[in-house]
Amino acid sequence: MSVLIPCIIAGGAGTRLWPVSREAMPKPFMRLPDGMSLLQKTFNRASNLPGVERVLTVTNREVVFRTQDEYRQVGTQRVAHDFILEPMGRNTAPAIAAAALHCAEQYGEDCLLLVMPADHLIQDQEAFQAAVCQAMALAGQGWLATFGLLPTRAETGFGYIEQGQTLAAGAFRVARFVEKPDAETAQGYLEGGRHLWNAGMFCLRVGTVLQELQTHAPEVLHSVTHCLEHSQVKEGPSGLQVELDPECFALTPDISIDYALMELSAQVAVVPCDIGWSDIGCWEAVRELRPTDDQGNHCNGETVLHDVSNCYIDSPRRLVGAVGLDNLIVIDTPDALLIADAARSQEVKVIAQQLKHQGHDAYRLHRTVTRPWGLYTVLEEGPRFKIKRIMVRPGESLSLQMHHHRSEHWIVVSGMACVTNGEEEFLLDTNESTFIKPGRSHRLTNPGVIDLVMIEVQSGEYLGEDDIVRFTDIYGRAPAAAAPA
Repeated sequence: MSVLIPCIIAGGAGTRLWPVSREAMPKPFMRLPDGMSLLQKTFNRASNLPGVERVLTVTNREVVFRTQDEYRQVGTQRVAHDFILEPMGRNTAPAIAAAALHCAEQYGEDCLLLVMPADHLIQDQEAFQAAVCQAMALAGQGWLATFGLLPTRAETGFGYIEQGQTLAAGAFRVARFVEKPDAETAQGYLEGGRHLWNAGMFCLRVGTVLQELQTHAPEVLHSVTHCLEHSQVKEGPSGLQVELDPECFALTPDISIDYALMELSAQVAVVPCDIGWSDIGCWEAVRELRPTDDQGNHCNGETVLHDVSNCYIDSPRRLVGAVGLDNLIVIDTPDALLIADAARSQEVKVIAQQLKHQGHDAYRLHRTVTRPWGLYTVLEEGPRFKIKRIMVRPGESLSLQMHHHRSEHWIVVSGMACVTNGEEEFLLDTNESTFIKPGRSHRLTNPGVIDLVMIEVQSGEYLGEDDIVRFTDIYGRAPAAAAPA
């Protein structure tokens, strides 16, 4: 049997789940009621399939370190894992083309790609495995196999797949893909029994999908091939890491695999399945995962409610009082509060889009931001000052860097810091501090065996995160040309 390589596609910002999902910490990293993220659940689901020895992840290079942390937390020793790192999102067709070309070169054209979005929830692992076995058999026969979900309601927010000719083992040739329908059409699909929800999951023989891309989307295939030829490949401790060249990748078409290939090919088959699926596409879908009290409310955090029903309130850090409310979504984070009619929770994306248009940080960042060396939290900020709590994991190091417009005062709260400040390098113990002038190169390293925690006080005319010049960096974030002599 052909080798199966699950390919986790981790893209998109999940704007309907703002303010928890943001560009720098998107939907796949959201924690569900059991404490696991959607990404972790997807990785577990992929790596637990029979015979799987390697998992491939296509994701943005800015979140690769957080992705690796997520994988480590659920145990990655049982499989190898490759990464393809995108400098920007170009939709699913270039991502899948890059994955197929990578696997063809490294593992042969007979291997099978199981394409899985990173932000979907599947609760029936046994049914999922059975559907994957069906899809693998179809892919081995030359079909581009997709998964169709048995609809449970007249849903206008999903695309549909119309079943055509019956194939072996309960699968069907795809008659056509259908865009998101209106309510009347969706009801007709539900009653007719010939239409399935489009899950956006595929099982593809690598050689077949490359041939079909050459026929139906040659511009996608050629541009991604050119990009891979100019991209860096690094050997990591557990697999390969491909960093797609930014200039070349920016020239690839921005198009989904459905539009580029699936809707055009005559070789597409669908496996109907009931696998306990949800795309967790909005706060209403998140609410459905959690139990409610006798009034239909679910509250995460301390609340005092009077005449409140059918509300979802998530405020783990702040007391919420509410009077006379019904069917609302309330999501409280340290720097943003969302209040929405639950029936209109799909429209939350409009808020995120407006913030992006305004250039507001709340579209992109949380107050706590993950970095490859640890994380930082913005505690307070105002005109000409910002205060951060910085945590550096043992053995990790920030880049050797410089700021043009701000000074920094570092105060060690716990642990030991090794500090480079201009020409000096020295150790700072708990309760000790140092001052860094604008224009002076500096670096922070944790040489100890416990987390280093420090407070950073910034002062200056401009305090944006883009006021940073990196000279050297152990995580590859500094351009080689910037390295000092």
